[in-house]
Amino acid sequence: MPDEKILIIQAQGGDVAAFEALVSEYQKKIFSIAFRMLQNQEDAADVTQEILVKIFKNLNRFKGDSKFSTWIYRIATNACLDELKKSHRKYTAFSLDKELETEDGSLVTEVRDERPTPDAVVEKKAVQKAVQAAIEKLNEDHRAVIVLRDLQGFSYEEIAKVLRCSVGTVKSRINRARLNLKKILIQDKELFSDYFVK
Repeated sequence: MPDEKILIIQAQGGDVAAFEALVSEYQKKIFSIAFRMLQNQEDAADVTQEILVKIFKNLNRFKGDSKFSTWIYRIATNACLDELKKSHRKYTAFSLDKELETEDGSLVTEVRDERPTPDAVVEKKAVQKAVQAAIEKLNEDHRAVIVLRDLQGFSYEEIAKVLRCSVGTVKSRINRARLNLKKILIQDKELFSDYFVK
């Protein structure tokens, strides 16, 4: 496969095959971000397509000032935030360890524990559902940093570049988001009781 810089130049010249090769390694990550932010598979698939179109249309604006991946994830995150602001829809909770079927095959949303006990599996799923339900209650900015940091594993520096803010701002937002998440989980005890087997 050609060097990424060569593919970028070719894609900027209108080479569709070069563009497809360029974004192929990012497509699953883009979908994963969209799914975590929007919590709906169909909407995530639609927004992923919109994001790919935006990347293609705006490719000539990429000047190489940042990593190409950072530029792409900024577009993806902003598109998801726009969708959340536009729709203000509520989505149902989902299991974070469920495999998602995509056109390219299965997308594993998290690494499974090896040989867990049945009780541990039930409890883990219940906690994940409760936490995801709590994440849904966060505002868009807090949800974005939790998704990027805690669910996608981005570094503070990467998140700062994606969101175009300082690392200090990112850390502050993450701290506030985690505190709000904790507060939601403590206050809304029903959130947990809904998911735990009695």
